[in-house]
This record gives sequence, C-alpha cells and structure tokens, in this order.
Amino acid sequence: MKVTVSAGGHKVTDWADLSTLAVEAERLGADSLWTAETWAHDGATPLAYLAAKTSTLKLVSSVLQVGSRSPALLAMTAMTLHSMSGGRFILGLGTSGPQVMEGWHGVPFDRPVQRTREVVEICRRVFAGEPLRYDGQLYQLPLDAAHGGSGEGKVLSSDAPPTPELPIYLAALGPRNLRLTGELADGWIGTSFLPESAQVFLDPIRAGAQAAGRSLRDVDIMVGGQVWFTDDVELAAYELKLHAAFVLGGMGSSRHNFYHAAYCRQGWADDVQEVRRLWLAGDRDEAIERVPLELVLATNLVGSPTDVRERLRRYRDAGVTTFRASLRGQTVADRLDTLGQLLDLIREVDLPRRS
Repeated sequence: MKVTVSAGGHKVTDWADLSTLAVEAERLGADSLWTAETWAHDGATPLAYLAAKTSTLKLVSSVLQVGSRSPALLAMTAMTLHSMSGGRFILGLGTSGPQVMEGWHGVPFDRPVQRTREVVEICRRVFAGEPLRYDGQLYQLPLDAAHGGSGEGKVLSSDAPPTPELPIYLAALGPRNLRLTGELADGWIGTSFLPESAQVFLDPIRAGAQAAGRSLRDVDIMVGGQVWFTDDVELAAYELKLHAAFVLGGMGSSRHNFYHAAYCRQGWADDVQEVRRLWLAGDRDEAIERVPLELVLATNLVGSPTDVRERLRRYRDAGVTTFRASLRGQTVADRLDTLGQLLDLIREVDLPRRS
C-alpha cells in the first residue's frame, strides 16, 4: 500500500508547518498529500504553494466540489497545478451535499451523479486539447440560445499544453456514484469504510469498471482514517466518537446524510440512525456516547503498533491500494513521528506479499 497524508483539515493555521509536513512526508516516503475543501480554505491554492516546496510528492485535491466551478475552470485549475508540479497533481472531485452547495455556494444540488459524469467528460476533453463541444443534460458547450445563451459562444480549445494523462479521482459513497467511479475515474477517494465490508463499495466500482472494459485493478482504492498510536484507547475512542457523531449527525440533514447511508449499507443502521436522531435533537453528549466503540476502532487505526499492523493487514487484504492517513499529533513533529511509524508498519505488512 501507498500512503497519502492529510494536510491537516479543512483550514490551515500555519503555512510554515504545512510546508514542513509536506517536505518531511516526502522524505519519509509518503506517496502523496491531500488538501480538503469545505467552507474554509479552497482545495487548490495550498497545493500550488506546496508544489514549490516539494519535488516528488503527489498532490491531491480531496476534493474540489463539483458544481462550485464551471467544468472548464476545474480543468484549467487542474492543468495549471499539473504543470506547476511537474505532473504530480491528481484532480480529486466530489459532489459535496445540498447543505454546502446550496448553503455556501448558492447553487442547486441537482442531479449530482449526472453532473459528475459530465464534468469528468468535459475535463477529459480539455485535457486532451480537443475543441470544446459538449451536449449534455446539464452542460451545453458552447451555450446556445435554446439553453439561455446569446448564441454568440465560440468553440474553444485550451491553449495550455495537452495533459491527457492527468488523473481524476472521485469521492463517492452511493452505489450509482461508485459505479461511475469504476467507469470513468483513475481512483476512488473513500470514507466511512470498514475493511470487513469492503465489497459494499468495491462491488459497484468493479461493476462500473467492467462495463467500461476495465477492471478493479485500474482504479486506485484510496481510503483510510485517523492514525493514532496510544496506550489509552478509551480516551482516543472518545475523541473519535465525537468526530463520528458530528459526521453522522451534523454533516447532513434529516433528509440527506451520505455518510450515514454508507454505514447503514455496511450493517450499522440501528446505531447510526440513533446517533443522527440524538444529534439533530440537540442531545450532543448522548449522540457521542451512542456511537459504538467498535465502529470508531474499525474505521481508524488506533492503539499499539501491533494493533495498527493488524488493521493494516485488513485494509491490504480488502484491496486498498493507498491508505489515506489523518495523522494524530499536537505538533508537526508528532504527526511526522506517527507517519514514520505507519510507513514502517506498512513495509512490514507488505513484506510477505513480496517474498
């Protein structure tokens, strides 16, 4: 397994620390680093900064929100970062949800799977340097009078050098979006993932890949969780339960919560429904307490090196090809120490497969 490292959340408070994290993660052997995009800093600009600080580390937008930018602007941003970094950029895209798209960006959360398909297809055409003509359900290029344009739009091609090799990864949780990932994407950015129920996610990706004449091996499976080496598992579990309760109750509404739905499909429906009910009712402490200990330990790497090594084997055996690590630690040095231990354990886990 390769390792991709979180830049540290959706907001950055110390750019020098972020630079140190990236440079040292590269030196230690991490494959890539990813930046989030919610409602703090955007997911692209920090990668431009880090491209100038690093030389081999891949840089992943995890994820730029489909619908917040035009497809052409997404493609231009991706090609710019790919060029600046010497071909190290990976365009990670995701639909987000109605709470963010409509509450923050003020755009309708409309047909997200179809929108993702069209954005990916348009980006591929821009990357290839083709004249940009597209007749989709949501995007028409050029925009004609029948779809609200003036009729004066011109067919354009990117003046930037073509980059048809630029990889696109999709963040997906629902079955239709997972199938689309297998059909169109170079990688899957996953969350809410338990190795023991991996096929809930991998079966739709496999089906999409096969329908497109590909195989699951053509898709980088990038999932993981927080990595926390500690002797006090109970204390760690409480903090992780706090985060899990927010995800299950606060990252969505009573109508839409994609994380909640993903856990339901993996057999945790009774537990996560109660957590969401308590959170939305304002009973936050009870919601946190209701999160099963087994759930947070199954979706993160917590405990002794022996514990973490065993969980890593589960991820590897489930078909994960890139472990997505959020590193615990009060300081950058602490987080890098966690990364060093993680990379050593992955090398140990991988040894039997290479012998």
